[in-house]
Amino acid sequence: MFKWSKEITPSQVIKLMRAEKDVEKLILVFDSAAAEYANGFLHDESSFGYMVSRGYGRVHRLFDSLRVFHKMKNFDCDPTHKGYVTLLAILLEENQLKLAFKFYKNMREIGLPPTVASLNVLIKALCRNEKTVDAGVNILLEMPKRGCDPDSYTYGTLISDCSPTAVTYTSMIHGFCGSKNVEEALRYLEEMKSNSIEPNVFTYSSLMDGLCKDGRALQAIELFEMMMARGCRPNIVTYNTLITGLCKEGKIQEAIELFDRINLQGLKPNAGLYGKIISGFFAVSKFREAVNFLDEMILGGITPNRLTWNIRVRTSNEVVRGLCTSYPTRAFTLYLSMRSRGISVEVETLDSLVKCLCKKGEFQKAVQLVNEIVADGCIPNKGTWKVLIGHTLDKTMVGEASEYLLRDLGI
Repeated sequence: MFKWSKEITPSQVIKLMRAEKDVEKLILVFDSAAAEYANGFLHDESSFGYMVSRGYGRVHRLFDSLRVFHKMKNFDCDPTHKGYVTLLAILLEENQLKLAFKFYKNMREIGLPPTVASLNVLIKALCRNEKTVDAGVNILLEMPKRGCDPDSYTYGTLISDCSPTAVTYTSMIHGFCGSKNVEEALRYLEEMKSNSIEPNVFTYSSLMDGLCKDGRALQAIELFEMMMARGCRPNIVTYNTLITGLCKEGKIQEAIELFDRINLQGLKPNAGLYGKIISGFFAVSKFREAVNFLDEMILGGITPNRLTWNIRVRTSNEVVRGLCTSYPTRAFTLYLSMRSRGISVEVETLDSLVKCLCKKGEFQKAVQLVNEIVADGCIPNKGTWKVLIGHTLDKTMVGEASEYLLRDLGI
């Protein structure tokens, strides 16, 4: 029996426990300190945690570990998250999967959030059995959604504790790209090939997505060409990823060239892909090309989705405003085409058309235009009214100007 001083602290107890290589003596230190409870000593979460992990856990006395863990409540001591993870690891180490998962579920029920450490423990256990490797990979894929980015230990577990497959490597590459660690993902691609494991379309697509999001679309294209050379056919997701990246970097010509290869491969571009190209044209102020591309989509029998229709509306309005400066007749023709197709006219477009018509001296036509737009539910802005009123005052049409102004004010 140990002879304790009158003042015992948990740190002193842990120091003595760490000095004992003999587990039985370590347990004796822990128990004898607790016997001094009458003198006011209380174990805390650190001494309890050390007893669970380095005491009973080390000699595979699982149920003693559980007993001590649950005994903490008798000392008004709440287990830490680290304590829970430690016991979870012991349960899995002893191959008590059902009990471990029940314990993990209890952790969640009492409000403990998942952490990288706790999920790593689960992945390690699942990857030891070929029948449960897929479950381990699924946890890896779900980690970012739970606010836990996989770390090097996570990926190392997948490689060392199971026979890596294309699925395993792809999951790791996807995870690294998701956490913006593209260089590490590229390293695993090389390791994958050196282990004679052929990357699949999902492997390449994940890497291309990571490169594009890192502003390296041209490097992603090089990877695309390498994939094709190795006989791996891209899918529509691959093309969508690359075209999005190219357009984002303003490389619209490269995006169009890639777009043309979709049909050659026997795939059919969807409204979303057309939308990416149209947005790309729009970003570099090539409004006419954007409209032409949109018309090509509709002629091809592809129904615009909400995005492409919104782009069509936006683009058409931009083109009209652009034409008003140098080609007013073409601008008005396009405006009429917009109305016939049910494309709404924006306030700024109306303002440009009215200013253009008034400048040409076609005031009555401008008034008619405003009447049409107001009937469609588009309310002119102050700038439009200012142009009209200014023109009518020049023509001594004060009454007509007042009428329009009062109508706009709802009086």
